[in-house]
Amino acid sequence: MIPDPPGTGLSMGVLAALSDLHEEGASLDQVLSGLPTSRWTEPTPAVGWTIAHQIGHLLWTDSAALAAVSDPDRFESCYLKAAAADPHRFVDEGASEYAARPSSETLADWRSTRRQLGEALAALPADIKIPWFGPPMRPASMAAARLMETWAHGKDVADALGITRAPTARLRRIANLGVRTRNFSYINRGLNPPTGEFRVSLTAPPGVSGDPVWVWGPTDAEDEIAGPAEDFCLLVTRRADKADLALTARGAEASRWLDIAQAFAGPPGSARQRTLP
Repeated sequence: MIPDPPGTGLSMGVLAALSDLHEEGASLDQVLSGLPTSRWTEPTPAVGWTIAHQIGHLLWTDSAALAAVSDPDRFESCYLKAAAADPHRFVDEGASEYAARPSSETLADWRSTRRQLGEALAALPADIKIPWFGPPMRPASMAAARLMETWAHGKDVADALGITRAPTARLRRIANLGVRTRNFSYINRGLNPPTGEFRVSLTAPPGVSGDPVWVWGPTDAEDEIAGPAEDFCLLVTRRADKADLALTARGAEASRWLDIAQAFAGPPGSARQRTLP
């Protein structure tokens, strides 16, 4: 569980982000808890990755995030240097290493690591910058990034098992990250980001209380994205292509963004047709 704010400047916004991260991890954990060991070797929609690879990757990246929070020097020497040396293979190698271990051991380590990460983030001042593979992030952004990856890889696991997981209000945090990383999506492909703001209007999942439509950007923006929030989250995590989603674009730049949107650090492209982030 996430502890109460320890008086270090932690805002309620950070605490809410950590709570969402905890709940997303617990949701995926529930799927895995009763899963026979034999099923961990089943393939997922990501080419070359089994369920064991998916959870191994989450363990690896949570471990990297924990190092970035608690020991930035070790994060640089153990993770950033590996990324610089082989940016296209280091993630796969980390996932494969954990996938080769007994599933019970991987699951236990993931539980322990994500708990430690939540506690470490909760102990930080809200405005501190944490080093990462992309730009440095504050605790709330790191929690949102870990939530995004947990949800995306959880989607891969659920699809492999033929399970439908109901979308939740936590998608709003992932969608927000997708909106905020718009310029990164362009830069990551060697493109100049547009100068104007976009309007993003997303329909909240059925049954989610609060605002029925989640909105970013000015009402008079020349470019606009609209559609279901879950579809937008699938797009920015590269779990689906725009042709398969009920998203609409108004404006040439908005349409181009739907082709390249990506909320996670790493090489551009479909997460399910290449090595994963």
